[in-house]
Amino acid sequence: MNEQMKQILAKLTRQEKARVEEEHRRAYDFDPRDPLFGLTTDELSGPKLSRRSFLRLAAASGGSLSLSHLLGAAGIVLPQAARAVAQSGGHLICGWAGTAEITTLDPAQINQVLQFQVSSNVLSGLTHINADLVAEGDLATDWSVSDDGLVWTFNLREGVTWHNGDPFTAADVVYTYNRSKDPQQSIHSGNLVNVLDVVALDDMTIQLSLGRPQASLLVKTLERSSGRAMTIVSQNAIESMGLQEYGLKPVGTGPFRVTEHQLGQGVVLERFDDYYDPDRPVLDKITIIPIPENEPLAAAIETGDIHLIGGNGVAAELVDRFLANPDLVVDEIPGNGFQSVFVNPWREPMVVEDFNLSVDELKQLNGFKVRLALAKAFDRERFIQRGLFGRGVPAFGTINPAMGFYFDTAINETSEQRFDLEAAQSLLADAGYPNGEGFPTLKLLTTPGGRRQAEVIVDMYRNNLNINIELDVKDFTVLIEDANRMEYDLLRLGSGGDFDPDDGLVDWMLSDSRFNGANRNDADLVDKYGERAFGFFSADRVDELIHEQAVTADPDARKALVQEANQLTSDKLASIFIFHGTEILVHRAEVAVPPAGRIVGLRDLDRVFFN
Repeated sequence: MNEQMKQILAKLTRQEKARVEEEHRRAYDFDPRDPLFGLTTDELSGPKLSRRSFLRLAAASGGSLSLSHLLGAAGIVLPQAARAVAQSGGHLICGWAGTAEITTLDPAQINQVLQFQVSSNVLSGLTHINADLVAEGDLATDWSVSDDGLVWTFNLREGVTWHNGDPFTAADVVYTYNRSKDPQQSIHSGNLVNVLDVVALDDMTIQLSLGRPQASLLVKTLERSSGRAMTIVSQNAIESMGLQEYGLKPVGTGPFRVTEHQLGQGVVLERFDDYYDPDRPVLDKITIIPIPENEPLAAAIETGDIHLIGGNGVAAELVDRFLANPDLVVDEIPGNGFQSVFVNPWREPMVVEDFNLSVDELKQLNGFKVRLALAKAFDRERFIQRGLFGRGVPAFGTINPAMGFYFDTAINETSEQRFDLEAAQSLLADAGYPNGEGFPTLKLLTTPGGRRQAEVIVDMYRNNLNINIELDVKDFTVLIEDANRMEYDLLRLGSGGDFDPDDGLVDWMLSDSRFNGANRNDADLVDKYGERAFGFFSADRVDELIHEQAVTADPDARKALVQEANQLTSDKLASIFIFHGTEILVHRAEVAVPPAGRIVGLRDLDRVFFN
């Protein structure tokens, strides 16, 4: 629990604390064998879940029961700061941190948080999460569920038009499903493994059939931004524009439409006057400018050349500087992601060709000894202080603390990766490199914005293992291309916007996941290296656990599967997991971001206004 939450709890009366504890007890008070998780069909129906229904589904799916959720369900209202007066219109200029270009806005191909932060302002889904992470109707006005939890019926919003003037109908939802479940067309097909079919009952009604009851359906699979698999797209626009143009300027039904998008030059969004909510958006125009370097980004927000920072996380070294500036607002909340150093198992001296071996068997391989030495020599606490100025917690897997019920607090003590410098030095010596002698110079691939953290990593390995690592600094879009092609020794990369264990496991740890060396066998690489059976990691047992947890409704059973998979990826060194961070929003004081628009992981700008 962070310091802010502790302070809030300390101010509650005994009666208020008792009410919060009762709401927590009620959230978990259900029979896990019940396909509706102890809720009635009315309680599961839309257009918006009650806060108590959401708490039950979050408990059933293993999601985080935050204090704000529990306070709301208990009827406890915290005092709010004075609200700024909205001024309609205006042109908001945003700096998108950590990248030189936004390569695609096609949800079927989006593989970066900084991309779906933009697309969430343009495209819609059947549902969308609010600031409490509760699912609300977006293109669906309401829904109902069958008694066995397997059939969901959604009534669609009437009168919605696409940005090109076409009417929105059930056919668009069916088209999106058929496109997204095809791995040849979408990198997110794995998110639909439990969705067996989507059919149109009429122009404004669709029916969705599941293989098993799924508590996370509304928040994970059908959500417009973080879900992506069912972010609704226009068949007519895709076929008339072509995939390349659609990826640059997708036609959506959201609050803003894309009017300009040139690679390397940024994106321009303008208010969509026919958006279904007449009160949104408030702004007339948004310009999004990619800014990969930290200092130019800081100078731009400090001088007022940009009004708000989106994209990758704000560099930790800038936060105190921004906090001291009265012209800026800094809003820090717990993040929901993980950060790693990925180790290429196809490069000497870290070669591991078969992660199906047991951990004890892997420890007999020199390549694994080197990988384990690198992991055990990583002092996470020291890195967080030096590289993050204390803003973060040690990580030993993809499952982050924001996932609450699923997060394994014991893994810090049980993981093979836990810091042990003496063991790390011994492992390196056993692998043939005593005190680092003869160890080749490796390259660490990172972004311009990540340079400072990478320098801390380089210095740590020099001091702890007496090995040399050089920085290979590339723009984020180039880094992703190299990552997908496994063209690196060490890679500094991570994930954000992870609301459900699927985000960490399905997206990253499956043998055929979207980020696991997806383009490793491009023709030129095969000529150079030969066929590579997987990217950075592959283990049959992990794949089995991931597939099973994705369709397991019983929360305790799913938790056990998730934690076993998480432990295996940690012990078998899928990557060197280093920290879970915080999310920091920085904007000019003349810009107001209402609480309803502050959604962790996103930059939804439809409620943002100038004072």
